[in-house]
Amino acid sequence: MAESAMTEEVQEIHDSNMDEMYTSDGSVDWKGQRAVKDKSGGWSVGILLLVNQGLATLAFSGVAVNLMMLMTRVLHQDNAEAANHVSTWLGTTYMFSLVGAFVSDSYWGRYKTCAIFQIAFVTGLVELSLSSYHLLLRHCVPGDGTPNCEPPTDAEIILFYLSIYQIALGYGAYQPAITTFGADQFNEDDKEEGESKIAYFSYFYMANKLGTLFSNTLLAYLEDKGKWVLSFWISAGAAFVALVLFVTGTPRFRHFKPGGNPLTRFCQVIVASLKKWRVTTPLREEDLHEVDGKPGANHGGRKILHTPDFGFLDRAAVVTLKDLPPQDQQHPKNMWGLCTITQVEEVKCIWRFIPIWLCTIIYSVTYTQMASVFVKQGTTMKNSLSEFRIPPESMSIFEILSVAVFVLFYRLYIVPLLSRLWKGNRKGLTELQRMGIGIVISAMAMVSAGVVELHRLKYTKNDHEANKGSSSFSILWQIPQYVMVGASEVFMYVGQMEFFNKQAPDGLKSFGSALYVASMSAGSYASSFLLRIVIKITGKGDQIGWISKNLDKGHMDRFYFLLAALATIDIFVFVVCAKQYRCTLFDGKLVVANDI
Repeated sequence: MAESAMTEEVQEIHDSNMDEMYTSDGSVDWKGQRAVKDKSGGWSVGILLLVNQGLATLAFSGVAVNLMMLMTRVLHQDNAEAANHVSTWLGTTYMFSLVGAFVSDSYWGRYKTCAIFQIAFVTGLVELSLSSYHLLLRHCVPGDGTPNCEPPTDAEIILFYLSIYQIALGYGAYQPAITTFGADQFNEDDKEEGESKIAYFSYFYMANKLGTLFSNTLLAYLEDKGKWVLSFWISAGAAFVALVLFVTGTPRFRHFKPGGNPLTRFCQVIVASLKKWRVTTPLREEDLHEVDGKPGANHGGRKILHTPDFGFLDRAAVVTLKDLPPQDQQHPKNMWGLCTITQVEEVKCIWRFIPIWLCTIIYSVTYTQMASVFVKQGTTMKNSLSEFRIPPESMSIFEILSVAVFVLFYRLYIVPLLSRLWKGNRKGLTELQRMGIGIVISAMAMVSAGVVELHRLKYTKNDHEANKGSSSFSILWQIPQYVMVGASEVFMYVGQMEFFNKQAPDGLKSFGSALYVASMSAGSYASSFLLRIVIKITGKGDQIGWISKNLDKGHMDRFYFLLAALATIDIFVFVVCAKQYRCTLFDGKLVVANDI
């Protein structure tokens, strides 16, 4: 008896040591074996993925800052046509994120998705560099600072567009996968790694902005000199280095297996619940169907516990006589007639996301003004400082620096301070709290921009009366609105990335990351729609619209205040939605997100 007891004790110690050696979140290494903590994941590969993302963003932004000038000067498009093509290209890039999320969650997994679309991204950049070189070599001759170009052939235009849309596919589809794959390298069940995972999203967003900073300075300078091909080759080189770094980290990455087609699981729940629309839902959740064992409905992911809302969907998990399996089988065959609780909760989770996600679109509308009306406003202001000229487009540098400063300030000072004040396990503000703060700051940024515009119009009137040739109101007065937009991003977009990643079911993590990108895309389209409506309504007949060709005769300040009013309304709607949001209940773990 004593010997048997001792053997059992030794076995328990051995099992405990083995559990401490391996990750507890179900991640595996590149060989498909259970991942070892000290030999995989963590900041060693986390930093590598941050550098990878920074270089990829540099490469993509390097194309974005050059396209407008290339299309007007080389392809002979007018400003409106070129702007429309660039906007469509950017919107398509964001939409491709849903493609990447689908194949990542369903079939390929995060690593394979990242690798394949990065290769497509690099080859697209090489094709663009060669295509641009061919266009400039065959159709352009040097001019006074800018090349004089003859119109290209239809075939050359087709090759050009194929290359830039391959870039859009590669970069857009890669984004949700790399965001989630980076978070996968940290085990949220481990206290130290869980804190690192939260910090990773902040540093990931900062890496994005630092990549943009480089492209908006050096590559924008090359664009101004007409050296588009050199700029594109630099982008291709940066993307290639990013790909090489990604491949070198392969032996140390942690992986999660894809969960199968989520659309099928979603449709199965809808069909099963409609089939049983007359069935009474049992009062006890224990009477609903769930498979035994560790895996849930998403091929190895954690089970999701039952929640009472959207009760009509629970009918899909009600077991009827028709659903009982034959005696020689353990589980029912017909997944279109009976679904598990986890499968039903996946659908509920997506439905809960919708109100929160819709509230983020208004924020993205205010964010997109930085690349449009902020720049237009800056072109009418005094943009010289002694002998130095400040291009209005370069004012976004203050937004980028603001993101970097606020990320570090929040992580290094605010989080420790709040942890000491609350004396608990909470690490800083919740995701929804930060998202709400982001909307508040964006409203303040629009008010600041409106006040600046009021003063600009006042100075312009005085300058005209004094017969001054140009405005005396300095462009540096725009700095506060750029800084506030940057600060709002740290709270809204970083919080949004964390929220959707943490709340999404295990089989839909990349889809959660894609929602953050899709919010930016929807905000861009909504902003364009709002601008057209404002111009049409305020510019009826002989009236001068708020946003006219001559901003000195318009009232862009009223447009800014309209955006501030919309953001203010959005704040109250968001608070209501956040209060009603029910967090995801994973088996054995409560994911807190609705403390607002």
